[in-house]
Amino acid sequence: MATEELVKVKNLRKHFDVSNGLFRKKSIVKAVDGLDFTVYKGETLGIVGESGCGKSTTGRLLMQLLDKTEGTIEFDGEDMSAWSKKELNKRRKDFQMIFQDPYASLNPRMIVEEIIEEPMVAAGMDKQERKERVTKLLDDVGIPDDYRKRYPHEFSGGQRQRIGIARALALKPKFIVADEPVAALDVSIQAQIINLLVDLQEEYGFTYLFIAHDLSVVQYISDRVGVMYLGKMVEMSESDELYENPLHPYTQALLSSVPVPDVHHNTDRVLLEGEIPSPDNPPSGCPFHPRCPIAKEHCKETMPEFRERNKGHYVACHEV
Repeated sequence: MATEELVKVKNLRKHFDVSNGLFRKKSIVKAVDGLDFTVYKGETLGIVGESGCGKSTTGRLLMQLLDKTEGTIEFDGEDMSAWSKKELNKRRKDFQMIFQDPYASLNPRMIVEEIIEEPMVAAGMDKQERKERVTKLLDDVGIPDDYRKRYPHEFSGGQRQRIGIARALALKPKFIVADEPVAALDVSIQAQIINLLVDLQEEYGFTYLFIAHDLSVVQYISDRVGVMYLGKMVEMSESDELYENPLHPYTQALLSSVPVPDVHHNTDRVLLEGEIPSPDNPPSGCPFHPRCPIAKEHCKETMPEFRERNKGHYVACHEV
């Protein structure tokens, strides 16, 4: 396992002010509420959780697409918040993002060649070098070179995502945030895109933060997996360890819901009761306690510490 740190997050928070109407008091949505984790060079860290848990907001914070409310994000040992706007623009080549919707993230007025070239133009790369780089990238992602003059609407969803990947790789970044990159694709196409990301990582040594809600996809691609709930990290460990020995009741419930393609396989489903709390009015103590099957009285009052239970296996729960 890699041990050299690339991204280090400490006490990261992102709170949004939300208006409840003209004469009602504004509320605060705690989308990300105190995250601590590290991404190591060359690895894939998967982040999973239900919709609204804050995983996509986390990715955008790491990409500096959103301003944090509190905490620090270090990239290659440097505090990103200390960078000037000019320095940030200069360093953007080192970290890129693959978006969930490949069509919405591509300019419909640009041909493929221009879409992939755009970051290279911004970086000051000369025309001949750009042309050669586009040719190589199209080959890397499996798009025929004679398609370079086509527009995004002329491609399928899977092909558009390949173009989005090529654009993200244009400047040879060190770190890539993939925000549910296969969620909008058919299952057969999902497998192709996941395998493409794995092959590119083996060839170029990229570091991924892979955000998804599909636990089977995350298991396949990730070296380590973090589970988020209501803006907080509740469990993190190496992928095999998490799937074989989940400690947090929420992780156990998520894993029990994964379909198994075997009619003879019996799984004891962990059914969670109650509503998912709103992030603008989170419960006191452990945020999971209203739905937790093993919650005790002190879970309602005290926030559990996110700490190491086994080697490399972290969990935030009073009862495990």
